[in-house]
Amino acid sequence: MRWLSALLLPALVQVVQPTAALAQAQVQLQCSGTLLEARGSAELRREASRFRFSLALEAEAASSDEALAALEARLVTLRQELSTLAADELEVSSPNTWERGRRGRDPAAWVASLQVSGSLALPQLQPLVRRVGGLPGVRLSPVSTEANPEQDRAARQQLLRAAYQDAQQQARDLTAVMGLEALRPIQVQVEGAQRPVPLRAMADAAPAAFDPAELPPPIDRLSLQVWFCAR
Repeated sequence: MRWLSALLLPALVQVVQPTAALAQAQVQLQCSGTLLEARGSAELRREASRFRFSLALEAEAASSDEALAALEARLVTLRQELSTLAADELEVSSPNTWERGRRGRDPAAWVASLQVSGSLALPQLQPLVRRVGGLPGVRLSPVSTEANPEQDRAARQQLLRAAYQDAQQQARDLTAVMGLEALRPIQVQVEGAQRPVPLRAMADAAPAAFDPAELPPPIDRLSLQVWFCAR
């Protein structure tokens, strides 16, 4: 949401910013005219180069030791498949066990589980869903696309420029209405960026091919707040 606020001269504004020690520092901004505050935002759709995946792996048995042994065997098979797909940044959590109560005619059992995540090239989406997702005990979670990290700096500069120009244009529009001309930036505060919403790819989805081109592209978003002094 974009918004503007104006304070008549003379004006002093205190801005509170967190530090690494979670302390608060106060910055005083002085303006000998009219202080304008504008919020700018920008969005950049980037080309996907890879995607991140996550999955849960489970195994059941009559005892916790047997469940862990079965989980270990399934993890070996899973690692082999992911290695064949050239998965990068593979992370495997420590296993967790719990006792599942009786279900109808099924006796009580022990369940062992863990989480696995990593990164794959876009063409490996279909093999991930069909080959990995079809393994016993595997449950796929959402996947999300990633842009080339070597282009992150250039993308951030582009977002900063566009967001600042957005805030600057809002301030100029307001100064024109107020009959002011000179506009000088006093402080810029960059706010958090947002990442794309992941797309769910489940192993029991329709038999049609999973096309990586249909995945949502990586979208970087950035917003900032600018204080201007207008006269």
